[in-house]
Amino acid sequence: MRNVDPKVEEAIDTLNMKDGPTRRKLLTGTGLVSATAAASALLAACSSSSTSGSTAKQTAGDFPSTPAWKFAFVNHVTTNPFFVPTNIPDRVSATNSAISSKANGIAVAVVSSTAFTQPVKNAMNDGIPVVSYNADGNVGDPGTNRLAYIGQDLFVSGQELGKRIVAGMPSGGDAVGFIATPGTANIQPRIDGAKQAIKASGKNIKFTSVASGAALSQENTTINSYVLAHKSTLKGIFAVDAGSTQTVGQIIKKYSLQSKVASGGFDLTPQTLSAIQGGSLQFTIDQQPYLQGFLPVLALYLFNLSGGLVAPPETNTGLTFVTKQNVGPYLNTTSRYEGSSTEQKLIKRSGPIA
Repeated sequence: MRNVDPKVEEAIDTLNMKDGPTRRKLLTGTGLVSATAAASALLAACSSSSTSGSTAKQTAGDFPSTPAWKFAFVNHVTTNPFFVPTNIPDRVSATNSAISSKANGIAVAVVSSTAFTQPVKNAMNDGIPVVSYNADGNVGDPGTNRLAYIGQDLFVSGQELGKRIVAGMPSGGDAVGFIATPGTANIQPRIDGAKQAIKASGKNIKFTSVASGAALSQENTTINSYVLAHKSTLKGIFAVDAGSTQTVGQIIKKYSLQSKVASGGFDLTPQTLSAIQGGSLQFTIDQQPYLQGFLPVLALYLFNLSGGLVAPPETNTGLTFVTKQNVGPYLNTTSRYEGSSTEQKLIKRSGPIA
């Protein structure tokens, strides 16, 4: 369990806050900046133009002073390129610790539809608002009475992966889908969605799901061994998690399979993006991880600010296919929004929007 990272103080710097509490006062108290500044930044941006056409004041929005609220994020991984593996008992314990410490809000990645049922219920009974993010239990069975889910529709993203597999393998054949931890609710729905879409297509594609392991070293060993043993017959190599995806790109390059197999996966590690640019991966799927961290803070802040009247909304952070045609901006722009930098800066863009 950890408190919301005070990096969200970026909002204060960006907006050059002059009204209300001083910057020093805002920066005191765990979680205060993460809650107040995050919401203020977004809402100030929404009011950046006035009906009179005059330049908008650089303020943080019209919000009252609040206590130093503490929001706890409980995650399932902490060392993996996207997160780092943490077992479920540890995460349940972390959730219970957040409840005991009287957190003002909790965000939980619900990777099991059973393990978090009682902890979340206990938090809600204690008046602590809970949202899920990144994972929300099984498809159709969240397993908790959380207020809302903020993250990608994982089964639908799997279906979209499956459609890409079908399109990339017009002649059918053998394909493999690597999954770090089968059965966990953050990635199993993707494999399930891919299988459903492949089956619905009617194409003669034999899709095999293979557990690759949560640690990068294990993923490399497993994926390398499988591809080496099957590279003469494989027509497609895919993955549904960040570590497996970047490893797939490396292994395809290692065995010079770029022109022989269809390939793709999820998330935006630098290795994955470079593999797409170099042609050893055909695509990856962006699930907007920045929003999955930012929006829960905003939702919990507004819930506390409004006395519970502004309830967190269900939010699908969507998916974007990143291919060789559009990977350039991801590689050429260091950005905290895609995890390649912690620097606060305005990123300008130009040209048509696809």
